[in-house]
Amino acid sequence: MSTLNIVNKSPFEKRTLEQCLKRVGDGDSVLLIEDASICAVAGTAYQDQLNATAELTKLYVLQPDLDARGFTDAKLLEPVQCVDYTGFVELVAQHDRVHSWL
Repeated sequence: MSTLNIVNKSPFEKRTLEQCLKRVGDGDSVLLIEDASICAVAGTAYQDQLNATAELTKLYVLQPDLDARGFTDAKLLEPVQCVDYTGFVELVAQHDRVHSWL
């Protein structure tokens, strides 16, 4: 059973991303939204953790949240795929469970 893990808090303020990445399993996905979307940009302190996690899970970021934070043209980490709101809904439908990390 696969889980879509949704992280919305900035890892520079909360530890939810770290907690999520420690618990994801093979076949799970992680979707970065709201303030967590900034982690998808290359060069952050979380680049190595996300790259390592991508070996087991798929990583996504919500494009409108990147745009809202001024990262429209930013270079994203290689394994991170951008999705729009339709893609967000498709991810929810593709997974057996959804877990929002608060």
